[in-house]
Amino acid sequence: MKRGLITWDKTELPPEVFQRRLVVVRRVLAERQLPALVVYSDLWRSNEARFFANYMPYFNRALLILPVEGMPTLLCGLSPRTYRWIQSVTPIEDVRPAGNFAKPLGEVAAERGWTKVGVLNAGQLPYDLSQALHGGTVELVNVESEAVFHPANDDHEIAMRRKAAAMARAALDEELPAGVGKIDHEFVGQLERRLRLAGAEDLVILLTNGDTAPGPAHGKKLQEGYSVSIALEYRGHWVRMSMTEAFRNPELIPSGPPDILNEPVHEALSGSYPYECGHDEGFSANHQELYDHETERGFLMGDTSWHGPKGWEVL
Repeated sequence: MKRGLITWDKTELPPEVFQRRLVVVRRVLAERQLPALVVYSDLWRSNEARFFANYMPYFNRALLILPVEGMPTLLCGLSPRTYRWIQSVTPIEDVRPAGNFAKPLGEVAAERGWTKVGVLNAGQLPYDLSQALHGGTVELVNVESEAVFHPANDDHEIAMRRKAAAMARAALDEELPAGVGKIDHEFVGQLERRLRLAGAEDLVILLTNGDTAPGPAHGKKLQEGYSVSIALEYRGHWVRMSMTEAFRNPELIPSGPPDILNEPVHEALSGSYPYECGHDEGFSANHQELYDHETERGFLMGDTSWHGPKGWEVL
């Protein structure tokens, strides 16, 4: 559940940031002789629209239209009562009802004399929406995400993700030692309260005592050495983090060489879904699971990492 109304702090993320990001889009569109780029967005595929226009939906679908000339337009599945809020937290002024999307997209194209538009990752559109748009009056041309979407090269993107990571790390540092002996529901409630008050809009918190895969709280007492994995969203910017209480207690550190069950892999995530970060191997969920044969327990550790000028580093 989102933490109330999302706001836009323009001192933290200035409007000029979005103008700079649009320059890249417009250059690619001009090279491909396309008048606009259409970006699909919903609750679970919001990263690209958020990156280009700060639009982060609570639910429902939208199409963000980024033209070569002029300001963005949003075809929105949300109620018109939300339009003023959208205009207050994004650089978008032109917000229109979506309908089935094909008709309003055709109307925008007709107004501006477009016969075709680029669509970001057209092959990843939901089936029903893809069918509707391809049956419309505008030709759709695929534009691959990696051509225009480079969050790991953007200083403000990195700064926002660092802020999210610092928020998560501070809360875990404080709450982990106090969790031993508590029922997992109680611990999750206290951790979530702390993170929500710090500014997290959304959270996924999974726990394990080392004898199972991490999962949601289900009334189990947390033992010494338990691990917590969280995914946290701060103003649309997601990070993932795992931390084990075991490494605060030398007696719980594996006495022999532990098995590394999964090596940390710096994989290029598509960026389509909220927990993912982007192409170019720029961000990665760098997590390890260590298994101790003596205690037959696993320990989780790892943070979201960024590949910068000095190589991979933890945010």
